[in-house]
Amino acid sequence: MSDSLPIVCIPGLACSARLYQEQIPALWTVGPVTVARPTQHEQIDAIARAILAEAPARFALVGLSMGGYVSFEILRQAPSRVAKLALLDTSARADTPEQSQNRRAQIRLAASTPAREIADGLFPRLVHRSRHGDDRLRGIFRLMAEEVGTAAYARQQTAIIGRPDSRPTLSVIRCPTLVVVGDGDELTPPPVAAEIANGIAGARLVTIADCGHACTLERPAAVTTALLEWARA
Repeated sequence: MSDSLPIVCIPGLACSARLYQEQIPALWTVGPVTVARPTQHEQIDAIARAILAEAPARFALVGLSMGGYVSFEILRQAPSRVAKLALLDTSARADTPEQSQNRRAQIRLAASTPAREIADGLFPRLVHRSRHGDDRLRGIFRLMAEEVGTAAYARQQTAIIGRPDSRPTLSVIRCPTLVVVGDGDELTPPPVAAEIANGIAGARLVTIADCGHACTLERPAAVTTALLEWARA
């Protein structure tokens, strides 16, 4: 492996590059870091194509939540270009009918609701229950939602609804893979992460203590350590 490996990070729903603000300086010691902007399309496959069009020829890929959904699609479209894969607080499953119904309600809400209010509604399920009163963390999510905007948020929700079930393709992933999950993640809980890790040969599963869905912001040191070990291996 080259001493300098480009790294592409994909944010989650309603999240900007700030999602990785604590990890970027450390990952930069491994290679140049790019944070993708998955905001312009309403289909997961189109988002993946757009990221691949701007990505290095070969790179390490990091995706959190929706970023993981896009990462699976990138692996389907261009598996030889991904040298390493890190999947954080995500799922290989397609939406359930109930989840899709809730997303459609969020799309309708986005047409008339400020981004910061949308962020406030999402916040309790994004973080560990012990952080529901964390105003600093809440402020970061408000800021990210404003940076993404409500129109892009609606496009992202539409794309997530239409994403395929990635479980059938887990076994064909051959690159070194890290799977990270917060032990208190309510959206994509530890059994869902274990399902991914068990489906990818040689994948390493790391569970972060006292952490919810937003592991990079909630427990940045632990996540950075895991990512550095993965990137440098």
